Amino acid sequence: MTVPPDPSVHPLDHLALRGKADAPALVLKDQVLSFDGLNQRVGQLAAWLAAQPGAAPGARVASWVGKGLLACLMPLAAVRAGLVHVPINPLLRRAQAAHILADSGAKLLLANAGRLETLEPGDLARALAHDEAGVAALLDVFDPLPPSSAEPESLAAILYTSGSTGKPKGVMLSQANLWLGAISVAHYLALEPDDRVLAVLPLAFDYGQNQLLSAWAAGACVVPLDYLMARDVVRAVARHQITTLAAVPPLWIQLVQAPWADGAGDSLRRLTNSGGALTLDLVGKLRGLFPGAALCHVYGLTEAFRSTFLDPALIDTHPTSIGKAIPFAEVLVVNDAGGEAASDEEGELVHAGPLVAQGYWQDAARTAERFRPAPPFSAMGGMAVWSGDRVWRDGLGLLHFVGRRDAMIKTSGNRVSPQEVEEAALATGLVAEVVALGLPDDALGQAIHLVCRAVPGAMPDSAALRAAMARDVPAFMLPQAVHWRDALPLSPNGKHDRAALYHALTSAR
Repeated sequence: MTVPPDPSVHPLDHLALRGKADAPALVLKDQVLSFDGLNQRVGQLAAWLAAQPGAAPGARVASWVGKGLLACLMPLAAVRAGLVHVPINPLLRRAQAAHILADSGAKLLLANAGRLETLEPGDLARALAHDEAGVAALLDVFDPLPPSSAEPESLAAILYTSGSTGKPKGVMLSQANLWLGAISVAHYLALEPDDRVLAVLPLAFDYGQNQLLSAWAAGACVVPLDYLMARDVVRAVARHQITTLAAVPPLWIQLVQAPWADGAGDSLRRLTNSGGALTLDLVGKLRGLFPGAALCHVYGLTEAFRSTFLDPALIDTHPTSIGKAIPFAEVLVVNDAGGEAASDEEGELVHAGPLVAQGYWQDAARTAERFRPAPPFSAMGGMAVWSGDRVWRDGLGLLHFVGRRDAMIKTSGNRVSPQEVEEAALATGLVAEVVALGLPDDALGQAIHLVCRAVPGAMPDSAALRAAMARDVPAFMLPQAVHWRDALPLSPNGKHDRAALYHALTSAR
């Protein structure tokens, strides 16, 4: 583990003080905030929050907003006011937002007028709702609160997972979790004060929120972007001379298919990928399109933030590896007997160290399932996240993702990784996007179904796809059925919505 410089933990809102006073910290549609301006606005919003009824220390305050001023200030302003931030993805609908409000016990809700109008009687639970535009207009009335002196282990945020296997559950993150996560990422990405980070991912998720926090930890500038099409991202990269872009595989696929004008991506220094594996084909296309940018593949889970990072120098020779532990993390591979897995032996990825979250909000049962003491051979010890993800470590110490234990397809007595099937389908060059699912089958236990989008200009051809895949995978890994779509649904965090596809296919049978 490489320990970055200055690992000391400060209250999270001190990130607004990390950059040069007059350097740009945040570029919005209608304004640019320097670090001095960022700190002032954080303090003013904190003062407004602290003045609201019900804003007792530790009270939860929710935000259901797009990537405007308040969305960017809230992670720091809430903790400066002594509150706990509960961001709600703006892509979520009324029922999902109502669940998060009720489950978190939020006392305040900031949202735009349109979202507030969708709420029905009882949805707010105990929360008082405020229109974000009205709040932003009031900030200059308040004298800013000074930086806080909160304890590192105090609760800072509750981030709700997408809930693909049930209702969203809240992951409790401390000041130290978020501070050290920001310092870790800023260090291993080698962010500099002159970097400009395009924040395209949802700020309600750990990977998205860290776009803000790690940039400010490095004294760098963030440009938030709510985009509709890949071309919006292309334009923003060129207009703002973006140096750092983080995305998930579905967006990378769209970006490599989008037209880039000559020189449009020349400013990019680094691309970071999470939320799914990069395929050999996609790595090649990204390297060809952005030859001057380092391609960084990372792996993580909300319960422990980031876990691993692949050195960009190894992406060409080990394009599918998830790398090694990031600073402040210890990543272990535990075999099925409970011992430390040997090289090339598959096991469960277990994450220990100070990035491990504090558990699930008001859910002791699920907390006990996932958060358990680190195995005896752990160097850091303490509480660890037992991820349920299956990985193996090669002779160089690099980790390779196999799949989730509960996502493995069990067909004809064989355990099949959906990721391996998807990689085989993509390698044929016949599909641009694909999701592999195991559907109940009386004879096989589970039958493999593929949901695919054909490459642009190609006609869907299930027989040709199966024949091409058969050259690389055994018969039991071939799909029993292929379903073609013009577009694949995405979950609120930008990943392929496997739960929605599974429900659609099983309902149609």
